[in-house]
Amino acid sequence: MRPRTLKFKDVISTNEELRSFIGTPSERAEKKVIHYIDEHCQNFISLSPFLVMSTADKKGNCDVSPRGDQPGFVMVLNEKQLLIPERPGNKRVDSMKNILENPRVGLQFFIPGLGETLRINGKACLVKDDELLEKMAVGGKRPLLGIGVEAEECFIHCAKAILRSGLWKPETWKDKAHLPRAAKILADHANIEGVSVDEVEAGLIEGYKNRLY
Repeated sequence: MRPRTLKFKDVISTNEELRSFIGTPSERAEKKVIHYIDEHCQNFISLSPFLVMSTADKKGNCDVSPRGDQPGFVMVLNEKQLLIPERPGNKRVDSMKNILENPRVGLQFFIPGLGETLRINGKACLVKDDELLEKMAVGGKRPLLGIGVEAEECFIHCAKAILRSGLWKPETWKDKAHLPRAAKILADHANIEGVSVDEVEAGLIEGYKNRLY
């Protein structure tokens, strides 16, 4: 059955109308953006084990993808450039295909327990430089590729969303028994004849155990 679509009737269509609802940013918010990776950003990145990366193709179709490893897994090359290792995944390479069509990317770095996040916007490319990739090897296994980013905007994002969500508070987390079962979702969405949920789950577990690097 085709999903029903709700048509939004009352929407904002101009910057002026948006500002009438939201107001204007403070001087501090206006001035917080810098255009290079300074010592504060470098320190934040060195402590971050996780980021999300937003990309879009040439038509503007958007995607967001997580990247994670041990703190400091993203290599800061200089005040303008950083390199993100591309570890083994499901080979869809949605982000990398987008980057080939449209190099604009947005990154958001997280540090567990810290409400504020670091945002970096810029241009990306796909890097196959052997010397750089060897420096990012884990257990003798180097990344397949690297995503190089030239920073154009860097700024701290306030903690309000993290605080409202209770993201870093274990007492707010649901018991695992009440969480969605990823294998069930994946099996239903893929809908491959003859492949059971248990088989999908076994494949996920095997990949998590043996193919992280």
